[in-house]
Amino acid sequence: MKIVNSAEMREIEGRCEAEGIPTSQLMENAGRAFAEEVREWVEGVTGKNVVVLVGPGNNGGDGLVAARYFHDWIANVTVCLCSSRSESDPNLKLVIERGLAPIAGYEEEGMGALRDALRSAEVVVDAVLGTGRSRPISGNIGAIVSEVGKAKESNPNLRVAAMDLPSGVDADSGRGDPAGLSADLTVALGHPKVGMFAFPGASMTGRLVVADIGIPEEWAKHISLEMLTGERVRELLPKRPADAHKGTFGRLVALAGSGQYVGAAYLACAAATRVGAGLVTLACSPVVRSIVASRAAEVTYIPLGESSGVEEWKTAVEQGALEADALLVGCGLGREERVWDLAKGLLLDSRGTQPTVVDADGLNALASEGEWWEKLGTEAVLTPHPGEMSRLLEVSTSEIQKDRIGIAREAARHWGKIVVLKGAHTVVARADGHAVVSPFANPALASAGTGDVLAGTIAGLMAQGLGAWEAAMAGVYLHGLAGEMGREEVGEAGLLASDLLPLLPRAVRGVGEE
Repeated sequence: MKIVNSAEMREIEGRCEAEGIPTSQLMENAGRAFAEEVREWVEGVTGKNVVVLVGPGNNGGDGLVAARYFHDWIANVTVCLCSSRSESDPNLKLVIERGLAPIAGYEEEGMGALRDALRSAEVVVDAVLGTGRSRPISGNIGAIVSEVGKAKESNPNLRVAAMDLPSGVDADSGRGDPAGLSADLTVALGHPKVGMFAFPGASMTGRLVVADIGIPEEWAKHISLEMLTGERVRELLPKRPADAHKGTFGRLVALAGSGQYVGAAYLACAAATRVGAGLVTLACSPVVRSIVASRAAEVTYIPLGESSGVEEWKTAVEQGALEADALLVGCGLGREERVWDLAKGLLLDSRGTQPTVVDADGLNALASEGEWWEKLGTEAVLTPHPGEMSRLLEVSTSEIQKDRIGIAREAARHWGKIVVLKGAHTVVARADGHAVVSPFANPALASAGTGDVLAGTIAGLMAQGLGAWEAAMAGVYLHGLAGEMGREEVGEAGLLASDLLPLLPRAVRGVGEE
């Protein structure tokens, strides 16, 4: 599903007009689709008190259409105009014909009537500004939005549904106007907007639903940014033939773990097995092996003796990996110099043919080497969190967080690798500029070890024959979906990285059944 900026959306809407789909038809489709989504969300609108805030432009026109449908479904509808609209407006006429006398919220008397309506409101529809906002919220609109904010503070059960984009969110950057209105549900029309996946816009969006309003999908094929969906991932997952054996599903060799970060090795290897890898082999020290073996009986080992040198270690891993289908380097390796030398030797000197996932201290080791990307194999997936990306790019973490999509795209282009920039709405980018964004922003995943689970998930899929790009996309989605399942079961606090492991097969099955 393509993600668009405001200019791209205007271009698509212009093509609609040129191809014989008038704005009036799009508006009708949008208003009805929005109303249907809200009706499902609140489990029926019959008898519910719904306040519709109508802005001055097309977003307000969509809101008028939605108000009409709510009325026809026997909701108690109050329409509040945030600015004057022409009496010849066809959608305003249809509302008035149904006996819905709009409140003039831009006048003092109308503001009083709005306050009265908000006291008993159960749903407020934000159809004020949408994608077209280009200046700060102020004046009458600011006062109206402020009243809704006050009503929500006094009544936590009041729910706000935004038409296309919450008022105050910049469609392109995700910047949020301090006077803006946070939504509990946002129904994006036709396509989600870039600003919905950048903070604070993402937090103001609430639950995101994308509504089909009759725009042909092929008109957005040229756009290089998209949102990951279960439907897309289902097509990527490897088949499981009835006559399969463990070799059918590939072998992964992982260089991971250290005395300080034993759990990282366990989590990464266990995740790879949980998404279906046939055989996982861990290259590690005897200490790490003894602890991981007590928790993961399925993992095999390449022992790295404490008294051995880097070259001996490197030879042992390379020999063990001769028949591997994929490599994973970095989870919990620690920052000991000889371990970094081993990681760099495997990644930059071996020039092996296996596709590789590089995570955590594997990335930190690369960051210590100049022009490392010129020596790293092309089938590589890099999985940095913002701090690791900061070290790789030598820019501040705050700068990365300001433009996560742009930074990930530029890094992938410059390095010629696939980049998975972890965090809320994880971004997966490749060298040609194409990028996908995870639909999940889950605070339950903000705990130690979840990144190791993600790296193992991607590597496990890669071992089963998925290309690096496909494995990165599928791994990010499955990891995020498992996190959503965990949040539903235990809430947003207290979900452990190890809790994700039994949820991964359920996520795989869930995607396959969608």
